[in-house]
Amino acid sequence: MGENGVEQWGTVTVMVLTNVAMGSVNALVKKVLDGGINHMVVAAYRLAISALILAPFAHFCERKIRPKLTFRILCEHFISGLLGASLTQFFFLLGLSYTSATVSCAIISMLPAVTFTLALIFRSEILNLKSKGGLLKVLGTLISISGALLLTFYKGVAIANPHSQSEGSSQHHDVKIKTQTWLVGCLFLLIGTTTLSFWLLFQAKINIKYPCKYSSTFLMSVFATFQCALLSLIKTRDVQHWIIKDKFVILVIVYSGVVGQAMSTVATSWGIKKRGPVFASTFYPVMLISATLFDFIVLHRHLYLGSILGSAVAIAGLYVFLWGKNKDVEAVSAATKLSSQNESNEIAKTVPDHNNNSDDDTRLPV
Repeated sequence: MGENGVEQWGTVTVMVLTNVAMGSVNALVKKVLDGGINHMVVAAYRLAISALILAPFAHFCERKIRPKLTFRILCEHFISGLLGASLTQFFFLLGLSYTSATVSCAIISMLPAVTFTLALIFRSEILNLKSKGGLLKVLGTLISISGALLLTFYKGVAIANPHSQSEGSSQHHDVKIKTQTWLVGCLFLLIGTTTLSFWLLFQAKINIKYPCKYSSTFLMSVFATFQCALLSLIKTRDVQHWIIKDKFVILVIVYSGVVGQAMSTVATSWGIKKRGPVFASTFYPVMLISATLFDFIVLHRHLYLGSILGSAVAIAGLYVFLWGKNKDVEAVSAATKLSSQNESNEIAKTVPDHNNNSDDDTRLPV
C-alpha cells in the first residue's frame, strides 16, 4: 500500500472513530435531557469545556504557523459557531429531547445526502452521472437514506435485553410518545442536520484561509458558548437552571465537551481539509450504529429488529458511496497522468534533435 493509500485509510479510520464516539455522546446526552435539564445549558457548558481544552493546543501547537487574526476571520468563525454549534445544537438537542438517540442519529444519517445536494447547488461538488463513480455516489446516498428511514419508521420485533428490567418504565414511556410530538422532534432534527451541512461546506472554505484546526475550533467554541447562553433564554431565564449538582449530569457534560465537541470538531475539520465536506459527512451513519449499540449494551435498553436492519442498510450505503468516491479519485488520477504524458510528448516534439542536425550546426556562413 502506497503513501496515499495509507493516508486515505488513516482519514477513514479517524472519521469512523469520531462518529463512534459521537454516537455514545448522543445516547448519554439523551439520558440527561430526559431529566428535564435545559438543552441549551448543556450545549453552552460543553462548548465552554471544548474551548478550555483546546486553548493550550491552539497556543503551543499553532502559535508559529497561525495566520494573523483579522476582523474578517473573527466574523467567519462567529458564523461557523452559529452554524456548526449554536443553531445545530439548538435544533438537534431539542429534537433529541422529543424523540430518542436512535431516531436522532437516523435523521442525521441523512447528512451525506443533504450535504451532497447543497454541494451540488453551490458547485463545490461535481456530479457526472455518466461515470461509474457518480452513479455509485448517488446510489450510496439513496441507500443510506433508505437505511435511516427504515430504522426510523420500522420498529419490528424487540430483542430483549436481560439487563433492561430497570428501564421498563422508561421504555414504556418512549413507546407512548405522541405522534405529533415525534414529528415535531423529527422536524427539529432535520433543521439541525441542514445547518450542520451548511457548516461542513462553510468550514471547507475557512480551512483554506485559516488552516489551524485547534485555533479554528477554539474560536468557534468561544463564540458558540455565548450564542448558546443567549439561546437558552428562549426557554427560561432562571439562573437556577445553570446550577448542576447531579454528578452523572456533570460527567456527561464534561465527556460531551471533551469528546463530543472538542475532539470530534477538530477531527471533522481535519477530515474536511483532507478529503472535502461531502466525504466527512458520509461517515455520520456510523454515529447511528454506535448510538443504537450504546443504548443496548451500556444503557441496557431494548434493541429492535428495525434498528439492526436500518443500521445494516445505512452502513452498506456508506460503503457504496466510498466506492464511488474512490472511483472518482482514480479517474482524476488517471486523467492527470494521461495529461502529463501528453504534455511530455508535445514538449519532446518541439525540442530539436541536435544529433540529426549536427552537420547543419557546424556549417557557419562565410
